[in-house]
Amino acid sequence: MAKRTDLPLTGLRIVEFAGIGPGPFAAMMLADMGADVVRVDRIDAQHDSQDFLARGRRSIALDLKHPAAVEVALKLIDRSDGLIEGFRPGVMERLGLGPDICRARNSRLVYGRMTGWGQDGPLAQAAGHDLNYIALTGALWVTGQEGGAPTFAANLLGDFGGGGMLLAFGMVAGLLQAARSGEGDVVDAAITDGTHALMSFIHARRASGRWTDARGANTLDGAAPWYGVYACACGGWVSIAALEPRFWAELLRLLHLDEAELGDRADRAQWPGIRAVLEDTFKAKPRDHWVSLLEGTDACFAPVLSPAEAADHPHNVARTAFAPKGPDQPMPAPRFGDKMITPPEAPDIPGADSDAILASLGMSAADISTLHNAGAVKASSPKETAK
Repeated sequence: MAKRTDLPLTGLRIVEFAGIGPGPFAAMMLADMGADVVRVDRIDAQHDSQDFLARGRRSIALDLKHPAAVEVALKLIDRSDGLIEGFRPGVMERLGLGPDICRARNSRLVYGRMTGWGQDGPLAQAAGHDLNYIALTGALWVTGQEGGAPTFAANLLGDFGGGGMLLAFGMVAGLLQAARSGEGDVVDAAITDGTHALMSFIHARRASGRWTDARGANTLDGAAPWYGVYACACGGWVSIAALEPRFWAELLRLLHLDEAELGDRADRAQWPGIRAVLEDTFKAKPRDHWVSLLEGTDACFAPVLSPAEAADHPHNVARTAFAPKGPDQPMPAPRFGDKMITPPEAPDIPGADSDAILASLGMSAADISTLHNAGAVKASSPKETAK
């Protein structure tokens, strides 16, 4: 599929050193917006046609332990606007691909670094994963029911929210700066830093005395009966977020509940009784009944859908939220004006574009053959490409 030329990041060239989780997600976001991203895969990388995070970019497979492969990577970097890597601090330096070397050759380069703890600090060299990072920031603490253990939404908050999305934002900010000043920069994107930023709203409420660190005791963490999840007769669930009084009044009207009889929502002591009434109400009918009654109203309602159900919901279908063919793959976001979004390109086989990329760097067929014979580079065979 030919790369579109009308997207916001068209013309930008990015080198991505293959990793896992947040780094590939950031590269996916840049590729979705039109950037030409070349992914440097390992020689032994396996192809996964369902790895949506790897979509939309070309691939070259290099053995970065080989000096000739490092030189190829440097030539790619010389011609690029940005770089993304997600190794532990110091790894790229040991490979001879650290920011000092790369930016000495290409002063406009925006060098993006994705880690859990950051490039420095006492934990910089420690292993970790999403759960550890959001635990250290306080974000894990604020999730869960009163009296229960903290809960979490898979690895969405740390890896992709505080991590990959903040790296993508940092890259775009750095690229704008480079376009204006002619000088690139190093983006130190730590999942902990990004998650702290996501916590700004909660810290603001704590500072003003409107948030307590007791779990499940705040309006937005499960204490308020008008902001929560309720079970239905069918075993499904619905969500209610009628925060403002007018939305609360609309919910009660549609449920045929009398606010005077239900209780005063301004009186926190009455919240358990209000919740009990809502629990009994929603438990009396299946989820589809509540969808028919409440969806699309100002009651601030939505059914709790499984990932499989989400792809088939009429609103998501109307918005083309998922690719129209193949498995349920989210479409690029955000959207811009009246530009039509198109299905993203499938993930390339590692090394599928190796020879074409080498040729674009000015290498002859003999040079490319030498790299292959030395084991510095790998190109997927026609047989592999056909799989």
